[in-house]
Amino acid sequence: MNEFLLNDTPVKVWAKTVDPHAWKEIDNLSRLPFIYHHLAFMPDVHGGMGMPIGGVLATKNVVVPNAVGVDIGCGMCAVKTNLMAEEIPKELIREKIMAGIRARIPLGMDHHSELQDEEFMPKGHDIDKLHVVSRQYTSARRQVGTLGGGNHFIELQKDDEGYLWIMLHSGSRNLGKQVGDYYNLFAKKLNSIMYTKVEPEWQMHFLPIGVKEFTDYWKEMSYCVDFAFCNRKLMMDRIQEIITNVLPQVTFEPMINIAHNYAAWEHHYGENVIVHRKGAVRARAGEVGIIPGSQGTNSYIVEGLGCPEAFMSSSHGAGRVMSRKEAIRTLSLEKEKEMLDSKGIIHGIRSVNHLDEAASAYKDIDEVMANQTDLVKILTKLSPIAVIKG
Repeated sequence: MNEFLLNDTPVKVWAKTVDPHAWKEIDNLSRLPFIYHHLAFMPDVHGGMGMPIGGVLATKNVVVPNAVGVDIGCGMCAVKTNLMAEEIPKELIREKIMAGIRARIPLGMDHHSELQDEEFMPKGHDIDKLHVVSRQYTSARRQVGTLGGGNHFIELQKDDEGYLWIMLHSGSRNLGKQVGDYYNLFAKKLNSIMYTKVEPEWQMHFLPIGVKEFTDYWKEMSYCVDFAFCNRKLMMDRIQEIITNVLPQVTFEPMINIAHNYAAWEHHYGENVIVHRKGAVRARAGEVGIIPGSQGTNSYIVEGLGCPEAFMSSSHGAGRVMSRKEAIRTLSLEKEKEMLDSKGIIHGIRSVNHLDEAASAYKDIDEVMANQTDLVKILTKLSPIAVIKG
């Protein structure tokens, strides 16, 4: 971990290298007047929108919607089965399981054509008092149980003992974007009439604890975190149904679930503060987490070590080294396909437009893991067998 002062703010970085975009955002963040204690950046850090992905920002008495992002509650889930991966024929995986998943779960920007049952939606929220969610609720019932695009994925994997695992990455879909955009715009307008040292171009508009919209955002963000969990759970349940129909002898262990885009009240360095994690995973001592690699590379089930300097956090994945446009423009389709084919991985890369999520667009996940041995310890290494990208 590297630590230094930037604009009189302590900064701690677990990455060996940081891209210029992220450095500029770190410089902007270091000037914020409401930072608590220090800034922390995980080993997968890379440029984002206002705040780098892989950033952890603790604040006193303000919440920053853009420090959470628009895919509120985005995260991972994973389930171990009792099946030995090598005993399942590749054609059965390709033609029955993966094809079944593609038929059952909408991918990319697609939603369900029919409303999903309300039993799949979050419970314990007063929808009528949630300004954005109430307007988007019907649409959200078509989004629950859908994967989304970008870096979202469904993978079948095997561990070092050969057992089959299911892993998926998804979030709050368009619902989270609507909530995030609404409150970020409100915060921008509010800050424009306040005396504040936060420059608009930093894109770190904030809501102070005394205003009604702070409470409103907190409630709607919490709903989106729960919705993202419901979304992942419904997809995982349906994937399990597909596998059970093909392999009736299968059993499933309890689902591991983590989120990596949210804000929460936590106790650090003797005070209760708001911790924003944008592309970072909470990693308290003994807490089980998931850190996926890029397409075709290893993923890890980990246990948190509760490092206070990281606000008890870890990376959420490998982290990009090039933008999606740059990946499509510069990477070799044949080389990326050859890499996956040589490992026997069932995949869907067919054109250069699929290169935005190629492994070469990301950091080496094993280097990322090596840079955070004080944040987590590895419990299980998972190797990909088959992958569906959003």
